[in-house]
Amino acid sequence: MFPSISLAQEVGLAVLLVAALVWVIGLGHMLWDTRFPHPEPGAHEGLAAIPAQRTAAGHPMETVELTEAEEEAFAGLIRTLPLH
Repeated sequence: MFPSISLAQEVGLAVLLVAALVWVIGLGHMLWDTRFPHPEPGAHEGLAAIPAQRTAAGHPMETVELTEAEEEAFAGLIRTLPLH
């Protein structure tokens, strides 16, 4: 390539140029990504694989009848939870 430098210097120069090119491409990619913000991972409506929540009148196996004592115990448990 260059008559005044050795083969080892030519190989080193080629490696240096490739590394600089990779660095410039990586920097450009990083700056391009920060220019266009991506939405937060949890900000979307939901996964397509998880179905939407059904109403209580959906499937009979999805509802549970509680006795009055169980409802009172659940209400007491909910009152003990700290609200933020």
